[in-house]
Amino acid sequence: MANSDLAGSWALILGASSGFGEANALKLSSLGVNILGVHLDRKATLPNVERIREQIKNNGAQSLYFNVNAAGHEERESVLDQIQGHLGGNAEGAVRILLHSLAFGTLKPYIADEEKDAITPRQLEMTMDVMANSLVYWSQALVRRGLMGFGGRIYAMTSAGGHRIWKTYGAVSAAKAALESHIRQLAVELAPRGITANSIQAGVTDTPALRKIPGNAEMIEGTKKINPHGELTTPQKVADAIATLAASGTQWMTGDLIRVDGGEDIAG
Repeated sequence: MANSDLAGSWALILGASSGFGEANALKLSSLGVNILGVHLDRKATLPNVERIREQIKNNGAQSLYFNVNAAGHEERESVLDQIQGHLGGNAEGAVRILLHSLAFGTLKPYIADEEKDAITPRQLEMTMDVMANSLVYWSQALVRRGLMGFGGRIYAMTSAGGHRIWKTYGAVSAAKAALESHIRQLAVELAPRGITANSIQAGVTDTPALRKIPGNAEMIEGTKKINPHGELTTPQKVADAIATLAASGTQWMTGDLIRVDGGEDIAG
């Protein structure tokens, strides 16, 4: 059943074809929110995108998906041009939610015996740009174009890795810390416009992104022992929380780091 507070609005999800992005697209569409999805998939994984869009349609919501690099400046402007063209006269303030859930970075150590095994400047800068700075650029563009206005909600997916050290996670950890800092700055600058910005710190979640981290199996088993619930966080649990936070009545919650991890971080 559509939630009357959210129904008919639009959510722009960066990283919409798997993990947290997919779960939020399905949850929000079940509440009547239309989905604008930005993703980067090769031909082999495009059927999964079509499956998600079919489920959104079955939920009674609309969807527009764009298979582009979300960190590309020209690509971003092209996507927003198309969104405005689609929405036409209904574009003003149409985007209620922006979810930044991009997981594309380099997992290499800073220091290695062989230079070729250590992270390069280009890899470090790319990780920071995709996983942190792109949030600022999308937020700027949405506000500048009038697509997001009073009542807007910006969420960025972070993790305990933003303040903890995991082997080869240095560049991603730095990006997560920067992402949280960007959220705090956006929260202050957007407050007069009635737009909130918050970081969502999920617990360890078995997603495609986690599976790329060396030692992920040990991380999963260790988390099950630490988490007070004895299990991992799931994308669905995070999506349920974001859907609740996106409703009216949370205007005074902004600039926060909100843990959705079942108590995992404080127990660890």
